[in-house]
Amino acid sequence: MPNRRRTTAALTAAVAVAGAVVLAGAPVAQAEVVDVDYACETKIGPKSAVSPVDIKAVKSGGGYTITMSFEKGVSDSPVELPKGVMTPRAELVLGGDASGKVKVTGSPNTAAIPPDTPISIGTLTGTFTPKKNGKVTFTAGVLTVHALGMDAAVCTPKNNPKPSLELQVTGVSGGSDTPPPAADGGDQLPRTGPLDSAVALGTLGGTVLLTGAAGVLWLTRRTAR
Repeated sequence: MPNRRRTTAALTAAVAVAGAVVLAGAPVAQAEVVDVDYACETKIGPKSAVSPVDIKAVKSGGGYTITMSFEKGVSDSPVELPKGVMTPRAELVLGGDASGKVKVTGSPNTAAIPPDTPISIGTLTGTFTPKKNGKVTFTAGVLTVHALGMDAAVCTPKNNPKPSLELQVTGVSGGSDTPPPAADGGDQLPRTGPLDSAVALGTLGGTVLLTGAAGVLWLTRRTAR
């Protein structure tokens, strides 16, 4: 009995340590709602407005689904915009260990927009496929409101906003900081003894649990605000 108790205690400790190691090495993403001061060129003259912008990323296959949400409209129209005639799009400027831009697009308006009413931008969606591992930032760029068959408003941030999202990219094949392949054993779990097997299983279980928790946090963050 004493030997069995010692073995059980050792296995429990090994699983706990393995879970802690996975937690410490988990990828980190930091998102923040940033006020963006837009200067808009419109068909009825210059307009300006400040809108809080929220950018999020959710892992999807070999890339990320990016969403950009606006809490306020940035322009209005002197005439009513019928249902389905307005579609917004925007560019997100990449920084850190990536460069270039990510394009995000919204859905057409689901209801008519009265005249002289701020145009609701809502949520825009796009895809980011990283080429290497590292820290990537996403900053609000040019916003375009396409309505009635033309680009009715082109809005540029004028307050040099800080990034709304900082994403730690890992696991890109061939990218910098990619861990070297396992020697000999490949992807197999260690088989040198019951304690090693328990550590490997604990690590695998911790990974699955953390992945699930991260998905829930991303999906519920905006609802919780």
